Amino acid sequence: MKKIGVLTSGGDAPGMNAALRAITKTAFAQHIECIGFLNGYDGLVENNHVVLKNKSIANIIHRGGTILKTARSKAFLSKEGREKAFQTIQSIGIDAMIVIGGDGTFTGAEIFGNEFDIPMVGLPGTIDNDLFGTDYTIGYDTALNTVIQCVDKIRDTALSHHRLFVVEVMGKDAGFIALRSGIASGAEAVLVPEFENQSDQLVQRLKQERRKDKQSGIVIVAEGDDSGGGSALTALLKEHLPLYDIRLTVLGHIQRGGSPSALDRVLASKLGVRAVNALLENRKGVALGVKGMDVSETPFSKAIKHNKTLKANLVELIAVLGQ
Repeated sequence: MKKIGVLTSGGDAPGMNAALRAITKTAFAQHIECIGFLNGYDGLVENNHVVLKNKSIANIIHRGGTILKTARSKAFLSKEGREKAFQTIQSIGIDAMIVIGGDGTFTGAEIFGNEFDIPMVGLPGTIDNDLFGTDYTIGYDTALNTVIQCVDKIRDTALSHHRLFVVEVMGKDAGFIALRSGIASGAEAVLVPEFENQSDQLVQRLKQERRKDKQSGIVIVAEGDDSGGGSALTALLKEHLPLYDIRLTVLGHIQRGGSPSALDRVLASKLGVRAVNALLENRKGVALGVKGMDVSETPFSKAIKHNKTLKANLVELIAVLGQ
């Protein structure tokens, strides 16, 4: 193996740069040239690339985002676009690819690898932590810490003004950020997409707490909750709980940015090294991750077609600690 390609695709996640650093350094140690494609799969389609060297990845382990930039490629969705991507790989002499991203990135890797028999390995780079086959994804821990820091500050205002704050966090289809940040920040309630009709139960509970003269609190809601997210939930609570002073904070894309945490830097580095070694061992069509303390491998077909479930014991924690 003489050349490997690498790209970051989908939403950015803190730790992607740490993974790129690890991949480049490991490839260099194995006398393999590392080619970085810019703007996700668009870089493959448009033959937009750079040669990654030690100088290219110096002083990036602490940086958020991705130096290769990222995008959701419409061109790569078509067979014509993927044929152009294959022509790029042939013209440069790429022997294998490492892709960093989420479910959509892995879907593209599986299709492309099968169509053109290109060895593909994926690293889980998404703050949502919703990929099957790994306990944690690159960027998740940093996003959690960002949410917790924000909620800690919001709680100061909630207590000072006797207010109930609804805090909307990312998670269109999964409540992993909402659930763990809710536990860690001491939220009174957490609403996630995995469970229905939570808003009605929340209204009844808050009515009871108001009778106990509890006037402030934090409710964390994932954007994909069936209540409609932060705005809809706030409107509902104001309608049924007129005695509360209710405010909404939408954290938005602040959750994606920032310097990666130590855990994300270590995870990204570990998986980056393993990705290169996996290709050298003729492993292909797999997404890497961690199970416990060990690196795991999951076929793309399984990683993108199986839903990752919330841990029941964490859901029970919220019910107990939020009282």
